[in-house]
Amino acid sequence: MNMRLLKFKEGTARISPLKRLAFFFLADSLLIAISLYVSFWLRFDGAIPGEFTRKFPDYFGLALIIKVAFLAVFGMYKVSWRFFGLSDLRKLFAAVSLASLGLAAIFLGFRTRGPFSGFPRAVMLADYVITLGALGVLRISKRAVIEYLSKSGRMRHGRSRVLIVGAGDAGSAIGRDMLITKKSKYFPVGYVDDNLSKKGMNIHGIKVLGTRNDIPALLKTNAIDEVLIAIPSFRSEDIRAVMEIIRNSGGPAKVKILPGILDLVDGNITLSNIKEVRVEDLLGREKVEIDFAAIRAFLNKKRVLITGAGGSIGSELARTVLQYEPRAVAFLDIDETELFHLMNRFRGTGVEIVEVIGDIRDRVKMEDVFANFRPEIILHSAAYKHVPVLESYPEEAVKTNVLGTKILGELALKYKVEKFVYISTDKAVNPTSVMGSTKRVGEEMLKVLNGRNGTKFISVRFGNVLGSRGSVIPLFEEQIKKGGPVMVTHPEMKRYFMATSEAVLLVLEAAASGGGGEAYVLDMGEPIRILDLAKEMIRLSGHEPDVDIPIVFSGLRPGEKLFEELLGAEEGSEPTEHARIFRVRNPKVRPEDETLQKIEKLINVCYDGSDRRNIIDGLVDIVPTYKPGTLGSGLKAGL
Repeated sequence: MNMRLLKFKEGTARISPLKRLAFFFLADSLLIAISLYVSFWLRFDGAIPGEFTRKFPDYFGLALIIKVAFLAVFGMYKVSWRFFGLSDLRKLFAAVSLASLGLAAIFLGFRTRGPFSGFPRAVMLADYVITLGALGVLRISKRAVIEYLSKSGRMRHGRSRVLIVGAGDAGSAIGRDMLITKKSKYFPVGYVDDNLSKKGMNIHGIKVLGTRNDIPALLKTNAIDEVLIAIPSFRSEDIRAVMEIIRNSGGPAKVKILPGILDLVDGNITLSNIKEVRVEDLLGREKVEIDFAAIRAFLNKKRVLITGAGGSIGSELARTVLQYEPRAVAFLDIDETELFHLMNRFRGTGVEIVEVIGDIRDRVKMEDVFANFRPEIILHSAAYKHVPVLESYPEEAVKTNVLGTKILGELALKYKVEKFVYISTDKAVNPTSVMGSTKRVGEEMLKVLNGRNGTKFISVRFGNVLGSRGSVIPLFEEQIKKGGPVMVTHPEMKRYFMATSEAVLLVLEAAASGGGGEAYVLDMGEPIRILDLAKEMIRLSGHEPDVDIPIVFSGLRPGEKLFEELLGAEEGSEPTEHARIFRVRNPKVRPEDETLQKIEKLINVCYDGSDRRNIIDGLVDIVPTYKPGTLGSGLKAGL
C-alpha cells in the first residue's frame, strides 16, 4: 500500500531541537574549518604559504555560509542522529556537492582578483572530498557505535532474544529499531524469510538464517525467547501456519506480531506496536483491496456525524474517517464514559471534533444537533445489538433501532444531508430475533425515505466484528482468565467474522459508490465454527482445550440461530465494482405509505403499555420473514 509509510520514533531520551541544532552547527563549523585547512596542508605538503594563511578567515567564512546554507536547505539539521540512514546520506551528498560547486564557481570566477586571487584548484577538490567524509562520519557515528555495541553483545544483557519472521521493509526496520533504541527490551537474533535469495544476507547486521521451515531448528540452537511475525500483509492462514510450526516445535510460548496492514492507516509502526498474537490475527487479516481514493473523495472536507461513536464499530469509523481529513466530525453517543475515552484518543488530530452526549430517540436533542452541526454525511452505527437481552425487552429494541433511526432519517431529509449510511447486520436476514427484525425494519424504512429528496440512504450488512464489545471473543477471554469452563452454545454453531478495520473500510467504500436506496452485503468469507474458535483461543492462552480448560455446551439462547445468512430467501445479489461488496436485489416492491404506517403503529405500541406480543406481531407484519421464538424473561414477561 503505497500510501502507508513505515515511520519509526526515537526512544524516550530525546534532545531538544534547539540543542541538536546548536550541536550540529558548531560541529559542522569545526569540521568545515578543519577540512579546508587540511586541504591546503595537503596541497602544499605541510608548508602553507603566508599569503593563504592570511586569507584563510575569508575562505573559511565564505565556505561556512554556503555549506551551512545548503545543509539547512536539505534538512541536515532536522535529521535524527541515531537514525541517520541511506536516504539522509544521499541528501548530505547532494548538499555538500552543490555547496562545493557554488564555492568553486566563486573561487574560479574571482581567481584573478580580490581575496580569492590565485586560489589553488586542487584545494577545491580536496576540500570537497574531506568535507563530505567528515560530515558523513559525524552523522553516522552514533548509529554505528550503537550497532557495534549491539552486535558485540554489550547491549544484550536482560533483553529478550527475538527471531523475526519477515525480512521485508517492516521486518528490517523493526530489527534495526531493536538494535538502536536504547531502552529496547528486544535483541534481534536473526530473520527467517521464505524468499530463498535472502538467506545468508545481513540486514543492519542481522542475518537471515533461513525460511519458516527452519524455525524448529533455530529455536533450539539460538536460545530464542520470542518469535515476532513482522509482516503486516501476512494473511490469517500464513499466521496460523507459522503458529502451528512453532507450537509443534515445542518452541517459546511467546509469539508476537505487528499490526495488520489495514490497521496502519496512520502509517506509524514502533516497538510499542509489537503485541501478543490474538485470535483476531488468526481470523481477520485476509487480503482486501480498498479504493482509498474513492473513500477520500467521499469524506474529505465533509462534515461527518457518527452515531454510536463510542462502540466497537463507531470508534473504528471515527479512527478511519479522521485519516481522510474531513472538515469536522461529530461523535454522538449516549455513553459519556466511552465518549470521554474517544475524545482523549483523538485529541490533537488537527480536525475539528465535536462530542455530543445524546439519545437518538430524543427528537428535540437530535434536531438541535442537526441544526448546529449541519452534517453532510451520517454514519449511523448506534443500536441495541445483544440478541438474548432484547428478546426480553422488544419495546426497547424498537425504540432505539426503529424510532431512533426514523428520527435521524427524517432529520437527514430536513437538513439535506448528502448521504446517510446505515450499519445493518446479517441477523436482519430471515430474522429469528427481535434485534435482527428491528434492524431489517430500519433497512425497509430508509429504502422508503430514499425517494423523498436528494438525500441518499444506504444500508450495509455484515456479520460479527472480531473483538467487538460484548461479542463472543471478549466473553471467551474472560472465561479463560478464570480458568474455565468456556461456554459454547452448540457444537455446530457457526458465525461470520470480520476484522473491524476491514469491515469499516468496506462499509465506507460501499457508501462512497452507493447511489441511494440500496442495501449492500459484505463478503464475510467462510463462516467459523464457534467451537473451533474457543479451542484456538484456549491454545493461544498457553493451555490445551478440555485438558487444562474445559469446554461445555449451554444450548441455544432465545433468538439465536445455528447459522447466520447474508441474503434473505426472497433476495438475490449482484456484483459491484468491488469483489467483496454485493448489492442486494429484492424484486418485491412494497407500498411506501403502507410501510411507514405500519412502522408508526409499531412505535406507538411500544409506548401504550400493550402486551409485548403485539410488538412481535407488528414486527412480523413489516418483516414477514421474521420467525419469532419464545420471548425471554423480563419485567413485562408476565403481562
